[in-house]
Amino acid sequence: MRQHRAGLLVVATALTPALLLTTPAFAGPATAPATATTVTVSSETPVDEMSEDELRAAINAILADEDSGRSVTEAATRALDGTADDMRAFLKTGYRLAQAEDDRVAIARILFTAQKNGDKRVIAEINGLLDRNVPEELREWLETGYPLAQAEDDRVALFTLLGTARKNGDTKLVQEINGLLDRMDADEIRAWLTAYRAA
Repeated sequence: MRQHRAGLLVVATALTPALLLTTPAFAGPATAPATATTVTVSSETPVDEMSEDELRAAINAILADEDSGRSVTEAATRALDGTADDMRAFLKTGYRLAQAEDDRVAIARILFTAQKNGDKRVIAEINGLLDRNVPEELREWLETGYPLAQAEDDRVALFTLLGTARKNGDTKLVQEINGLLDRMDADEIRAWLTAYRAA
């Protein structure tokens, strides 16, 4: 499993510039915990009974979601270019598999950044996820677990910086960090840390 994880990191590192442009859910600067979204194929008609128009509409709804990643977009486009059976196969199994691939890439990118920043809880949770490799668990963690884990790591980072700033007599930095800790807004803390680390 560790070798698999190392391979994912290498892929994520190599693809990061391209992924920043092609995976909107995780594009742009990491100023807030990334939020992942899944498009639910909702219809009262079972996929096997959908007309070709209904199949196209369901797949186009997935493509219209700005958070659809590269694998989902490519698989959905291939399905639309194919037959009705290809579209059904995508909606029944292909979408889930493509989403899982996008999620693994997103998680590998998060792991790369977490290791660079020393985010212990995020690293520990991702290592567990990659060991288990359950697609639904990866998706759930991206949507709910990651923001919580990142917020905790960010608070730890702030307290560490606060201790150093006090020791160095950096009054301005101490005031900024105390203000952040008073407000305890996870998005604001993430944005501040990102800017601080980039400076």
